[in-house]
Amino acid sequence: MKALSARRFFVSMSVVVVITAATLLICVPISSAIGFSESVDTLFHPGTASLSQYQIIYEIRLPSVILAAIVGAALSVAGVTFQAILRNPLADPYILGVSSGSALGAVIAVFTGASFALAGFSTVSVFSFAGSILTTAMVYFLASGRGHQLRYNLILTGVIVGAFLSAFVLLFTATLRHNDLPRVVFWLMGNLGTPLEHFPLGIISLYVIAGSAVLFAVSRSFNAIMLGDEAAFALGCNPARLRTYAFLLGSLIVSAAVSVSGLIGFVGLIVPHTMRLLVGSDHRILLPASFFAGAAFLAAADTLARSALPDRQIPVGVVTALCGAPVFLILMRTRMRKSYFG
Repeated sequence: MKALSARRFFVSMSVVVVITAATLLICVPISSAIGFSESVDTLFHPGTASLSQYQIIYEIRLPSVILAAIVGAALSVAGVTFQAILRNPLADPYILGVSSGSALGAVIAVFTGASFALAGFSTVSVFSFAGSILTTAMVYFLASGRGHQLRYNLILTGVIVGAFLSAFVLLFTATLRHNDLPRVVFWLMGNLGTPLEHFPLGIISLYVIAGSAVLFAVSRSFNAIMLGDEAAFALGCNPARLRTYAFLLGSLIVSAAVSVSGLIGFVGLIVPHTMRLLVGSDHRILLPASFFAGAAFLAAADTLARSALPDRQIPVGVVTALCGAPVFLILMRTRMRKSYFG
């Protein structure tokens, strides 16, 4: 493997971080209930703002943008991780059944009418996270194998388990009370409409950042595993162990993100593909670049979802799908004559 140039890493990451920071700052004033100039002034000079302006920017818009950024970063990092360990360009955070388990947990929470909060998280979030964790454990237990066999078993088992759990999601959804149906439908389409309080938002942020940092620490091994299991062994990497740890950690990150955002598609698919075109396939740059790019992308998509139509909000999952499908087709055409991971 080639040595990573410190200059290349610094330049690439500086550009990505600056663009991400600028995007997040721009997103905060947009779609707020007060004017753009007043929002900008409140953001940078909170001491001179009125109480209502301060609450709108610092208690509604800023937490919403941060939440979107954290969820986008989590989905993008998981996408890079699964595409690497499965060596599959179509792998995304939901391919291994995590989304179906999360959806089933959320629907059961609404169906049963359970109502409680845990560390500031809603009942739906708690049930959704539990469903994701149980599904991850189930998929891994059923797919357990040795060497490259685990790679194929994870994909097949994840697809089958996901389809099986999706049937239960449809069953519970079909029997919901009429007034509960919109709540479930919006969650299934991806919804960042209600910002988290500071404490649970901090927990999610630390969780995703810590998990991403661990994955970044083994990003060199991702490069090795892309060369094939035999080459990875020769370079001192244990493919089976790496796949196990990366699968579990990536699934945990996705579980945390999905539990507070619902199902948001395409982020973990198109962001890694786009960043491969821009920064290359070296995971030591690709993974952190995707973290920041995913944050910027979902924050921008959420802002667009809030401001596209007057007096109503589009589910952010709809926006990412509308933007993501054409972009992915363009990227596919761009790569069609090349080796994907080249």
